[in-house]
Amino acid sequence: MVYSFKEFTPVIHESSFIHPQAAVTGNVLIGRNCYIGPGAAIRADWGKIIIEDGCNVQENCTIHMFPGRTVLLKENAHIGHGAIIHGATIGKNCLVGMNSVIMDNVELGDESIVGALTLIKEGEIIPSRSLIAGNPGKIIKQVSDEMIAWKTKGTELYQSLPEEMFANCKEIEPLREISADQPQQDSFYPSWKQPGK
Repeated sequence: MVYSFKEFTPVIHESSFIHPQAAVTGNVLIGRNCYIGPGAAIRADWGKIIIEDGCNVQENCTIHMFPGRTVLLKENAHIGHGAIIHGATIGKNCLVGMNSVIMDNVELGDESIVGALTLIKEGEIIPSRSLIAGNPGKIIKQVSDEMIAWKTKGTELYQSLPEEMFANCKEIEPLREISADQPQQDSFYPSWKQPGK
């Protein structure tokens, strides 16, 4: 659902998909080919949220800020399931892993990857191409070309998802048994993440 707050109404490009169970409120700008998943709460009542082209904010994410602040997700940012972004700037083509927390005034450098369950403390400035993990988050190494290529491919899947959702997603009654003509789905698993690597 999309809600106005005081004089602010969200501005959302028509190519972006906002799931009906997401909540987008107030002074929010969402660019082209973005995906906002069910349960996401994007609440710009006290400040502003800018989500640039090609971003995805997955299921149960929260984006918010303290009064007068702006949250910025730069182009192709990828925010994994359950992550919290509070008053931070997420660089271009970054990946924020599932259930991570990115606190106020963090600047996450372009093409960085944040591991699942990581906490990045208030005010941290993270250089581009950093791999961060832990609680508190620490830079453990630089992001390789192979890792960023994998991330970019994953984000491209989400960039194609809005059009697919508009065309194919509909509320429906469930089947009571598996259909004989149920289709198979493709697999996506990079070589560097194979077991034993």
